[in-house]
Amino acid sequence: MNAVDTLGFTDPPGFPREPGGSVVTVGTFDGVHRGHWAVLQEIGRRARATGRRAVLVTFHPHPLRIVRPEVAPPLLTTPDEKKEILAESGLDWAVFVHFTPELSRLSPRTFVEEILVRRIGVGELVIGYDHGFGRGRSGDADTLREIGRDLGFAVDVVGPVELGGASISSTRIRAAVQDARLDDARAGLGRPYAFRGVVVRGEGRGRALGFPTANLRVGSPDKLLPPPGVYAVRGVLPGGLLPGGLLPGGKAAAGTVPGALHIGPRPTFQGSPPSVELHLIDFEGDLYGEVVRVDLVRRLREIQPFGSPEALVAQLARDVEEARRVLEADA
Repeated sequence: MNAVDTLGFTDPPGFPREPGGSVVTVGTFDGVHRGHWAVLQEIGRRARATGRRAVLVTFHPHPLRIVRPEVAPPLLTTPDEKKEILAESGLDWAVFVHFTPELSRLSPRTFVEEILVRRIGVGELVIGYDHGFGRGRSGDADTLREIGRDLGFAVDVVGPVELGGASISSTRIRAAVQDARLDDARAGLGRPYAFRGVVVRGEGRGRALGFPTANLRVGSPDKLLPPPGVYAVRGVLPGGLLPGGLLPGGKAAAGTVPGALHIGPRPTFQGSPPSVELHLIDFEGDLYGEVVRVDLVRRLREIQPFGSPEALVAQLARDVEEARRVLEADA
């Protein structure tokens, strides 16, 4: 998959046009969940059948961050995370359009003419059942069909993907993450909910207690994190950090290490700021400056104060063993 970032109305640099047009879908696609995936698979199928390219047009920042920032949701996927997921989709191109106030004021027809026709070269458009676009989301599937008849492209709609009798949506998945219902989030996404962080130097308390941790600085302030607590997780490390490419026993995929994660305050140590700390089980190595992806599997407990460092150490040992059991069962 090729990714192109474009600003405002600037023509996408290096985006190739073809005479027959491309099979295109458009939307925010936050989370790239199973409903989004159904749309992506459909444009891929149609592109292969017609010899065209499959193209996604998506936006950053989230349109609500521009038009109604007071209600803009936290992100399930940052642009880098979205690109990583989309690389497995079979798309030929993903075009990231910088969403601006000017773009938000375009009428549905002008948006289609300026972005999808003139800059992308749409030959066929496939959208999700709840797609809205243009100024105030005033455009819908019927609007697109009318515009498509005028401008010479077909429009098709992919129906919802349901889970538990309700349509999968980014809003529904956000609520699950915010409530630490990670199984529900995973069911909607089709994969564990995850975030990335750069390993930075902390106070060294974990190592002094016998449980060394990687202190993570989450890259985007808009990224949604689950509520404070201790979690069973998997850390996905950059290539080359695991000797031989496998964990002891060879059971886990290369680059993946079981772990326990702390998110939130540290009440046992007064004056210590909240933190995001990852303990990788049975791992030794220097991760400073590396970007680590954390796949969240299950919340183990809430944050609680302990009367002494010794009491905290005993609980940490229990947390690690519980995380190990959870992750082995989840393998």
